[in-house]
Amino acid sequence: MTKYVFVTGGVVSGLGKGVTASALGRLLKDCGLKVTAQKLDPYINVDSGRINPIEHGEVFVTEDGAETDLDLGHYERFIDEDLSKYSTTSAGKIYWNVLQKERNGEYLGQTVQVIPHITDEIKSFIYAAAKTSGADVIITEIGGTTGDIEGLPFLEAVRQIHAEVGEGNCIFIHVTLVPYLYASHEYKSKPTQHSVKELQSLGIFPDVIVLRSEGHVGDNIKRKIALFCNVKEDSVIENINIPLLYEAPLMFEKQQFCEIVTRHLGIEAKTPDLSEWEAMMDRVARRHKDITIALVGKYTKLHDAYYSVIQALNHAGYELGAKVEIKWVESETVTRMSADEILGDADGVIVPGGFGERGIPGMIEACRFARENDVPYFGISLGMQTGLIEIARNVIGLSTANSTEFDPQTAHPLIRLSPDTDDSQASSTMRLGAYPCVLKNGSRIKDAYGKDEVAERHRHRFEVNNEYIERLEKAGVSVVGKSPDGKYAEAVEFPANSFYIGVQYHPEFKSRPNRAHPLFREFIRAALNKK
Repeated sequence: MTKYVFVTGGVVSGLGKGVTASALGRLLKDCGLKVTAQKLDPYINVDSGRINPIEHGEVFVTEDGAETDLDLGHYERFIDEDLSKYSTTSAGKIYWNVLQKERNGEYLGQTVQVIPHITDEIKSFIYAAAKTSGADVIITEIGGTTGDIEGLPFLEAVRQIHAEVGEGNCIFIHVTLVPYLYASHEYKSKPTQHSVKELQSLGIFPDVIVLRSEGHVGDNIKRKIALFCNVKEDSVIENINIPLLYEAPLMFEKQQFCEIVTRHLGIEAKTPDLSEWEAMMDRVARRHKDITIALVGKYTKLHDAYYSVIQALNHAGYELGAKVEIKWVESETVTRMSADEILGDADGVIVPGGFGERGIPGMIEACRFARENDVPYFGISLGMQTGLIEIARNVIGLSTANSTEFDPQTAHPLIRLSPDTDDSQASSTMRLGAYPCVLKNGSRIKDAYGKDEVAERHRHRFEVNNEYIERLEKAGVSVVGKSPDGKYAEAVEFPANSFYIGVQYHPEFKSRPNRAHPLFREFIRAALNKK
């Protein structure tokens, strides 16, 4: 029988519930258990796909094409398991499903209410994730903060699950803030007490309390919280500030977090084997080289908009002994006149994905700068497209070459909607999730992967126009990755440069801290060689 772990948060948002859930998942997996994770978001959006990245951070895409919250990236990177559409839902999606069932007559004329119809839909989703994954343990993070009105149906649903599966098959972990008052030089437990009291008023009694604090709160505070919140003293766990989030599993294991959770769940598990994780952290500590990568994007006001890209760059640095400093470049600031000044100190340039025409001229100028100065370049999705547009304009001489996303009337639609796409549905039709890509012999990209074919995750609407591939190849571009049927250009190189690649997909989603993605690894290697 699958065991259920529910992670809630209190006092303030942004405490790191996702990192806590992810680190626990890693510990349980290293105990030999099969683990999966999911996130329940209380916002009314149906999914994360239409939320502005500057407001909400990146959209993380799963293998099966679900557009999700960036916390699923945490789960995958720590647990090293591919998640699915059953790993994320929102209040909007839950209400959408219930209303569709009501319109289809599935409730047989009943008055549709939050209880039982909304809560039943939430429970069905959680149970489906457990069933489809076949996991021994499913860790479910409830988004938002305890007391938020939009989160109440989710809390009621998980309360009911606890009643249905019984004691020993379900536990609650509450992550809460313990603030430090500099005026009195002490940590204060009262916010945690009130947060737990709020949770208890909803019928949920935490089994484990995780204290988010700047430093060690001390045994007295922990004993006080255990007493007032009705938990065992050893079930009060500290989650202090750490230099690197990947230290979290090791920090928690020192407090026997895994043993405490498995004890509550009645699981007989071995001690976590963290040797691989410890070896990775040792490599991190021994980094001795420094490089600067210019990330040229249109959402740089919120770094979380490129969270998986940041992590993938760091993972490559861990493997190659390099500390990667990211130079954040707002693409609207890059012009032909300013490019040298802004990008001149970079050891590599990366242009990640995005949508819409704002900032595109600056991205194209960044591509030109990298190509003309032989600075290692890595274009991801939109970054591949802007790289090809730059070559078409400045090498081939097609001055009006563009994407129909930015100029629907362009005389040279180098990038366009797929011929298979119904233009009337363009606003809601994308290639999402993993698609196969066949790689060309002798290419840098194939050498990096060491495989003839790979499957990578996509999130885009526009494709390279095959009518221009012959001209691009005559200009020095090599199309080194295609879909198996040859319809889609998936990866390109500019072999005249020491390192210039572009991919239509998003390799950052598959990078892991203990196993860097091959393309990011080779990009960072090229940047190190440039130094």
